[in-house]
Amino acid sequence: MTYTLFLILIMIVALLLILIIMVQNPKGGGLSSSFGGGGTQALGGVQNTTNFLDKSTWTLSVILLALILLSNFAAPKVNAVDTSSEIEQTLENREVQDTPVQPSTTTLDTVQ
Repeated sequence: MTYTLFLILIMIVALLLILIIMVQNPKGGGLSSSFGGGGTQALGGVQNTTNFLDKSTWTLSVILLALILLSNFAAPKVNAVDTSSEIEQTLENREVQDTPVQPSTTTLDTVQ
């Protein structure tokens, strides 16, 4: 149950991170440039939008990393000893069938 919750949260954070990164422009444009007309620069709109996008990218990436690490503890454990013991039990329970060995028809005398 908790592992499924972690997987759902990881997917949501990953999608949000993708959206935030797609909004940004690597050359300083992106969403912040669409708010940069006229008097918004005097109010600091472009700078605040860029700061928000940067901080949200870092925050979401740290949250994603933390969720991935925490999901390791919630993951269902598969005991390797049980798997090997099942294999050993299968090998022990096999029936050995005796098959008669056919004598070879060629001998050293006939080869010479």
